[in-house]
Amino acid sequence: MKILYVSSEVAPFIKTGGLADVAGSLPNAIGKPSQDVRVVLPLYSLIKDKYITDIKFEKYYFVDLGWRRQYVGVFSLKKGNVTYYFLDNEYYFKRSNIYGEYDDGERFIYFQKAVVCLLKEINFKAHIVHCNDWHTGLIPLYIKDFAKGDNFYSDMKSVYTIHNIKYQGIFPDFILWEIGGLSGEYANYDGLRHSHDTINFMKAGIVYSDAFTTVSKSYAQEIKTPEYSEGLDQCIKNHSYKLHGLVNGIDYEVFNPETDVNLKEYYNIDTIDKKTNNKLEIQRLYNLPVDEDIPMIAMITRLADLKGIDLVTYILEGLLQKENIQFVLLGTGEKKYEDSFKYFQSKYPNKLASRNYFDEGESHLLYAAADMLLMPSLAEPCGISQLIALRYGTIPIVRETGGLKDTIEPYNIMTNEGNGFGFRNKDAGELLDAIKKALNMIKDEEKWNTIMKSAMNSKNDWQKSSEEYLKLYEGLRL
Repeated sequence: MKILYVSSEVAPFIKTGGLADVAGSLPNAIGKPSQDVRVVLPLYSLIKDKYITDIKFEKYYFVDLGWRRQYVGVFSLKKGNVTYYFLDNEYYFKRSNIYGEYDDGERFIYFQKAVVCLLKEINFKAHIVHCNDWHTGLIPLYIKDFAKGDNFYSDMKSVYTIHNIKYQGIFPDFILWEIGGLSGEYANYDGLRHSHDTINFMKAGIVYSDAFTTVSKSYAQEIKTPEYSEGLDQCIKNHSYKLHGLVNGIDYEVFNPETDVNLKEYYNIDTIDKKTNNKLEIQRLYNLPVDEDIPMIAMITRLADLKGIDLVTYILEGLLQKENIQFVLLGTGEKKYEDSFKYFQSKYPNKLASRNYFDEGESHLLYAAADMLLMPSLAEPCGISQLIALRYGTIPIVRETGGLKDTIEPYNIMTNEGNGFGFRNKDAGELLDAIKKALNMIKDEEKWNTIMKSAMNSKNDWQKSSEEYLKLYEGLRL
């Protein structure tokens, strides 16, 4: 089977969030010898030189964007079972940011049209084109539109994955025809129309794909409701017959406490006591009292309201006053949240360390160091952090929503089963109760070791999910 996987970011080449992690690992999991899997992304100037030096120039071609013909340079890189294509155009991708530019609508129309043209330029008649988030939402439409006049595209099927429904790609409607070269007939409320003068790229992916997915089963149900859909619930319900919920996995070679070079000391489920040495290293690194017996709670997150940060800041002072804990934050985001954690750090320097940046290696060390990982998300399509935490024997405390609900089994003291702690409602009191329950449980070394081993035995690699994706692909070809 020939599969083209399209994403605006792919780890390790370029990453701003979980989308890159999925795009960097799922194609590899699918890319067995019987499958021809290729990945395409923009050639951003922000991609590190160590990757650029290995890519090979293949060819160039042009795409029509309004009255202009825009250059597309094609570079390739073979890595494992996957071939990667990088589409080069300095006007669009030699920027200081990946997203948030004034012309994002035009930039990603260019990328999407260039991708569909690429298929023919390299004579790769894909059986499946798998698209991700708003940056690629027009591709299923372009495939169907091109197929009207070119049999090369007539049998191609498209899959569209929603990683985060909050970001939909909403732009003025005129760019559809003036830049994208698509007919205004698509700009109706059954198609791309968002409001009287805007269109919605994500909506295009939902409407024109042959199947669309979310990254957990619970989130697939949640986005059918007004509370979670960000205005797309009716569109999703209209197309729910082709909606699938498939839980993400993580790369077990990248996240492996036995081999992770970012750790102070390696460990596994049989040498879990060595995990403590990573906590001591973080305590030294973050100027906290060095004491292996103090429970450490970590947050490795983007500081945004959807991550439940307001719930945390509401209870944090009382928690720091009353409990003998250390709280470590690693991540950036909204200034009001960064300022809140800086305030708590200044007031409780022996209990809280706030690091408002993101460092991949440092995050690995913190996953291994902490006793607990806090994820009180208001919405969470899947979540990667809780899966990484489980891999390192760090116990997640989560709100039971989306992928957090699907992957974390709250600990049951009666059966001695479970791999984390949870709470149901968007309520700071419930969050505090869940944290206190975990803090009480960690005092019982035997029970806590059981929870840690249950966490490390949780299976969240890509094997099962990749098999489900292949089954979905095969079903579309029948």
